[in-house]
Amino acid sequence: MSFLQGLPIGDLIAHYGYLAIFVIITLESAGLPLPGETILLTAAIYAGSTGGLNIVLVVAAAAAAAIIGDNLGYWVGRRWGMPLLIRYGHLIALDHGRLKLGQYLFREHGGKIVFFGRFTAMLRAYAAVLAGVNKLDARRFFIFNGLGGVAWASIMGFGAYWCGRSIEHIIGPIGLGLLAFVVFGGLALWLFMKRHEERLLIKAEAAIPGPLTTH
Repeated sequence: MSFLQGLPIGDLIAHYGYLAIFVIITLESAGLPLPGETILLTAAIYAGSTGGLNIVLVVAAAAAAAIIGDNLGYWVGRRWGMPLLIRYGHLIALDHGRLKLGQYLFREHGGKIVFFGRFTAMLRAYAAVLAGVNKLDARRFFIFNGLGGVAWASIMGFGAYWCGRSIEHIIGPIGLGLLAFVVFGGLALWLFMKRHEERLLIKAEAAIPGPLTTH
């Protein structure tokens, strides 16, 4: 990853084009905290304002990278995630009860979490890994991951492309709106979980009785 060091997003796109889009989004989707959505939006705006990239190829590279990276993250989480969390999860406030709650939520709503997690900054890099950790059925994961990757790349990519010619007039309101959405959405999710955690823990224990295993 040495070629990433010291290069702004715009320079990465100018120098490496579709390769930069593909590599960064793949690595982010596999679980690394990299600016995948930022490079997609920047590349799409660049394509719309300069014509230096083909927007269809930008969206295709982003969608392929999101799907491939998520698949990598899923299998890493499925193979190694749970043993590590059972052993060390208490160090990050993930005791057996909360790990079991995660399994229950993925069992009940796993497809939705994978699909909508692609659009959420807090989940985009980790939803696939968590799906693997919690043994979400592979077929369900592949379907919702594919749909989410294509929908995310298309909505974000084509949306930014169409805004490219007038982005200087709308970036402020859109940026503030997205920031507010992320902040209040995250706060609402946290409040919901705190309010319903005890009830959900009881339901998770009833649905998945006994100690957690690594298998």
